[in-house]
Amino acid sequence: MRVHELKKKFFEERQYTAEDANVLLDFARKAYIYNEIASSEYKILVRELEALGAKFPDDASSENSFIHDRYF
Repeated sequence: MRVHELKKKFFEERQYTAEDANVLLDFARKAYIYNEIASSEYKILVRELEALGAKFPDDASSENSFIHDRYF
């Protein structure tokens, strides 16, 4: 699966176009977790989406992280 196919799948499920690469990255992650796409497809999508500027959230270093506030 490529990004253009992911965009099509996103539109079919959500009924609107994803304009942000991060939205598509989240959508791809959900599809991978629910075994809707294979790991090899997921890896390709992640590389392509990162090249488009998508980034995974850095939860561990977030100032609002529960772990950060609670234990440090």
